[in-house]
Amino acid sequence: MNSLDWAVLIGYFGVMVAIGVWSHKRVDNVSDFFTAGGKMPWWLSGISHHMSGYSAVMFTGYAGIAYTYGVTSFVTWSFPIALGIAIGSKLFAPRINRLRSRLHVASPLEYLKNRYDLKTQQALAWSGMLLKIVDVGAKWAAIATLLSVFTGVSLNQGILITGTITAVYCTIGGLWADALTELGQFVIQLLAGVAMFVAVVMELNDKGIGFLDAWDRPELQGHGEPLVGPYGTVFLLAFLFIKLFEYNGGMLNQAQRYMATATPREAERSARLSAVLWLVWPVVLFFPMWMSPLLVESQKPDGSDSYGLMTEQLLPHGLLGLVIVGFFSHTMAMCSSDANAIAAVFTRDVAPVLSKQARAWGERSGLIAARVTTVVFLGLSMAVATQVNSPTFKDIITVVIKWVAGLMGPIAIPMMLGLLRPFRRSGPTAALTSWSMGLLAFWLVNYPISWQIEGGVPLQYQVSIPLAVSLVLYILIGFVKPEDTPERLAVVERINTDDDGAAAAAVPAPAGPVEEVVRAKD
Repeated sequence: MNSLDWAVLIGYFGVMVAIGVWSHKRVDNVSDFFTAGGKMPWWLSGISHHMSGYSAVMFTGYAGIAYTYGVTSFVTWSFPIALGIAIGSKLFAPRINRLRSRLHVASPLEYLKNRYDLKTQQALAWSGMLLKIVDVGAKWAAIATLLSVFTGVSLNQGILITGTITAVYCTIGGLWADALTELGQFVIQLLAGVAMFVAVVMELNDKGIGFLDAWDRPELQGHGEPLVGPYGTVFLLAFLFIKLFEYNGGMLNQAQRYMATATPREAERSARLSAVLWLVWPVVLFFPMWMSPLLVESQKPDGSDSYGLMTEQLLPHGLLGLVIVGFFSHTMAMCSSDANAIAAVFTRDVAPVLSKQARAWGERSGLIAARVTTVVFLGLSMAVATQVNSPTFKDIITVVIKWVAGLMGPIAIPMMLGLLRPFRRSGPTAALTSWSMGLLAFWLVNYPISWQIEGGVPLQYQVSIPLAVSLVLYILIGFVKPEDTPERLAVVERINTDDDGAAAAAVPAPAGPVEEVVRAKD
């Protein structure tokens, strides 16, 4: 990097902070901070939903998969996400929007204390927060890895720089700042992605390699196969189910985008836009990664540095800075949205249980608590990021695929399926059993059982078995021991009843019992 690249990078950081300061004026209460007061346009929600699913892991971990295996990076990652969101646009998006507009909640997990009970809500809240700390830690490590490639700064310095800038704008501006910066980041990503695509095509032409002829080169032998190596059919099916839950609200930040729109119909349109973007745009981003074996030789065994090396080699200064900004935009978009979601869960779901004082928070004190929680979460995730390459967590892609994908199902299944009428019989027993046994299955498959098998348990089973255990137990126990009380049925009906004309609901304080909400609405 030279002074021009640094100017682009510093200018980007300045714009992100400015957006946060501007968004601060639109945040008057907890509802504005966590759900934009239900006033976000569907197209902005859709772009924000799309962008909050990216991070620099795509340009490190998934770049390594693309370098090693080829197009399976798209087939087993962005394609399942696109399909999962498309299904969720009908199945989950409208119902999650009604959590705000009909039950008057500001956190995606806030409804669980009435849908199940307080113990279930707390179990899912605490496990979700802990998983998110690890997940976001991996994202900080990914962007710091890229930063070290270009600038030579240490991993910890890179984590500190990106984390601090993100903390400033997302803490003062809330979800509005997240969404508006993600819109700007989408534009940056568009320019950077197209620039890299064109640069790779031109370099291939200079080497006498045609756009389609490249796949016949020996360096790319087998790279056109959709399912290869550890990324087989079982992995694809498991990932589809995982992403169906994760990207429609299971990881909390995407649920906030659905809650932020004015009506269930707009939430559905938001999800459809995100699904289309996930189907089309990653192809442009992945193509240079698929071609990378023809252009660079990775210095790392997993190929995670291949995209960074290719960027340095092919792009002139200025454009190089723009692509680096694109790396930052991905990670900061996801991490800021995660921080906002976890702050919502803690201040709305956890703190009122731990503290009597928290139950009496007003608009100002609740907003201060939300901002403090956001900073604390980012600090904890940055601390975890310094340990991502330790023996406990191993490499970045291991954390993202094995830990996050493997643990997502047990946490998300009770939350997401609890929205749907067909699962109304599943109560606290089904939810807690499926959650706890899914976590136990993850530990057994990934550690004691894996230690006893030569070569370990294949990745596809590491991520699929916990999900399968949780899903089967949740459904089975619901039939064996139905717990569909009138109060719980009331929650399900409020979520599933059309009310597209409802006005945006403010959320000045944690929601009361659902029976009070039902009476107030009726």
